[in-house]
Amino acid sequence: MPQGILVDYEWCSGCHSCEMACAVETTHADFPEGHCGVKIHEEGIYQIGEDAWTDINMPVFTDLCDLCAKRMAEGGAEPTCVKHCQAHVLKFGEVEELAKDLAAKPKQVLYCLKG
Repeated sequence: MPQGILVDYEWCSGCHSCEMACAVETTHADFPEGHCGVKIHEEGIYQIGEDAWTDINMPVFTDLCDLCAKRMAEGGAEPTCVKHCQAHVLKFGEVEELAKDLAAKPKQVLYCLKG
């Protein structure tokens, strides 16, 4: 069954821990310098109403993400980005199961990744 990562954008703080974990995990991989499997896209803080503001931080998974194939083959329970997510907004699993969680809550995105 295909696996993926569910991202809850409502609670992502933009801490970059997923990005850093991926960069460390893939230090010896054949990724181009400065690139990794996940990057934080920051929209920044802006006003969305008279007394309402938002700060948008979005982990975006790149084509380089292989769901930590080497790590998983060596017995890892989850990709390193999920393990090190400070806000616990990344969830790893079977796409079919993650899709159920996706349907239950807004402001989430499901990445179906090669792995």
